[in-house]
Amino acid sequence: MSTRTRVGPTGLTTAPALDVDRLLDDRSVGIIVCCGSGGVGKTTTAAAPALRAAERGRTVVVLTIDPARRLAQSMGIESLDNTPRPVTDVDPAAGGSLDAMMLDMKRTFDEVVESQASPEKAQQILENPFYIALSSSFAGTQEYMAMEKLGQIHADARRDGTYDLIVVDTPPSRSALDFLDAPERLSSFLDGRFIKLMLAPAKGPAKLLGAGFSLITNALTKVLGAQVLRDLQTFVTAIDTVFGGFRQRAMRTYALLQADGTAFLVVAAPEPDALREAAYFVERLSEDAMPLAGLVVNRASAPPSGDLSADEAMAAGQRLRAKDPASVTAGLLRLHADQSRSVEREARLRAGFAKAHPQVPTAVVPALAADVHDLSGLRRIGALLADSGA
Repeated sequence: MSTRTRVGPTGLTTAPALDVDRLLDDRSVGIIVCCGSGGVGKTTTAAAPALRAAERGRTVVVLTIDPARRLAQSMGIESLDNTPRPVTDVDPAAGGSLDAMMLDMKRTFDEVVESQASPEKAQQILENPFYIALSSSFAGTQEYMAMEKLGQIHADARRDGTYDLIVVDTPPSRSALDFLDAPERLSSFLDGRFIKLMLAPAKGPAKLLGAGFSLITNALTKVLGAQVLRDLQTFVTAIDTVFGGFRQRAMRTYALLQADGTAFLVVAAPEPDALREAAYFVERLSEDAMPLAGLVVNRASAPPSGDLSADEAMAAGQRLRAKDPASVTAGLLRLHADQSRSVEREARLRAGFAKAHPQVPTAVVPALAADVHDLSGLRRIGALLADSGA
């Protein structure tokens, strides 16, 4: 795909085109990660290329980490969970298939415990109140488990030959890139002073602990109670023994995201805030040496029909309204002017992004009259993505 900056007919800088079909047909690409701020149609933008890739012959699974459940609805699945579910009514002519799943944070956490500990030890951990709280609601757990699940899917696909393309729909806003920080965050947590202090009774002779540790545990016992403190120490010991393996796997997944077989798509709306967020994503991905495939500008205003400029349409409408205040044509001319100005404003915004990031290929998808809620709508979005590149 071309990476040369172009200049449009209005003199504005335009980005090179993102060739979506070329990306989907490239068998060396095994992972596509869609990231972007909330409310820009990111989930749909992940599902549409996944469906298009399947109907072009790829065996695809799409994993949504977004807590919104619109992906299941659009694919005609009653509900999604941690197990891939086949999407029916996918055109099988090219030999492809599509499965969909949604990250179940708690279930994935439990699977890590069950795979790394003996049945007795696993049961002890799963019933620990601190573990239950961590696995259900601890800040960042979703991103940790996203790394884990992506690594699981990729490893299983390589071993069993189940999928040749994994499409990941990330959480909204800047947390979309938090999963890139998951290995470092987990390492910092496990290597923190408090964790090491709580592990001390299990790792070293009591004579090495000194009076300082006794003072701390006595204080904690008064605040928390003896049983709560024992539960906490049990939990800390458990995560140290069980999640060392997760830390290593998360680092491997991080390396996988940097590999040539991965492609990131940044999704944005044609609005200042959304494009600023997109710029943040692009810069962060560049800093982390993550392979960026391009930018998708979603829900763009479609140019109105006809050759009238916004100023010409507004002037003509004002002349008609002066003669007939109730003129329907004058109202239509005003709508034409408003639409033209929206198109011009969005073009300037995209030009500003292209000037700052001239090497980022871009696809522009026009807004549809209604929300996408079925496979037909996803096919249309996929076709629009491909047409933008063409």
